[in-house]
Amino acid sequence: MLAARLKKAVLVLGTAVVAGAVLAVSIPLMIHWSAHYYMYGSIDAAPNAKVALVLGASVAGKNELSVILKDRADTAVQLYMARKVDKILVSGDNRALDYDEVSPVRRYLVSMGVAPQDIFLDHAGFDTYSSMYRARDVFGVTSVLVVSQPFHLPRALFIARALGLEAYGVSSGNGDFSNTMREVPASDKAFIDVIFFRLPKYLGPQFPISGDGQATWQ
Repeated sequence: MLAARLKKAVLVLGTAVVAGAVLAVSIPLMIHWSAHYYMYGSIDAAPNAKVALVLGASVAGKNELSVILKDRADTAVQLYMARKVDKILVSGDNRALDYDEVSPVRRYLVSMGVAPQDIFLDHAGFDTYSSMYRARDVFGVTSVLVVSQPFHLPRALFIARALGLEAYGVSSGNGDFSNTMREVPASDKAFIDVIFFRLPKYLGPQFPISGDGQATWQ
């Protein structure tokens, strides 16, 4: 009797583990499938929108952009110069005085000829979900070209569209295999965030994207 119960428990546990693994892998595949219709590989092919959203990535020191972040910034500049967008919103992690993902991008954009008043900074874009939520509720963004690498864009667009944004993605650079593998747990987290309508850690005052972006630099 005990052996039979133990066997049944092992079977149930094994089934649950397999089902969980299948679900964990299925969610990223579903997210990729739902978003790929809205992704563009070139500046010319991208539609027009009010703003280009540069999602945060690591920085080296206080001024040097990582390769991934520079690719995103360069793509945003190209969209701006091609008049595909009127504004650029840079969203990233600036929760500590000694770590700032947004100000180095702002300085780079200015050096590339973007008008200062057209650059908005979101210092509390601690993750992709927060960046999208705050773009909508803090900056009043309704239409957006999301700038990121192909491995990241499906998740970003899934979140943006789930939050009601008219969002399209423009690919910038590539990324390595480790980036792609990290998208599996990140996509599962994004799905949970959307289902449970998670609130970002910070919202704060509003800075309409139609205004002067320099008000957001401090």
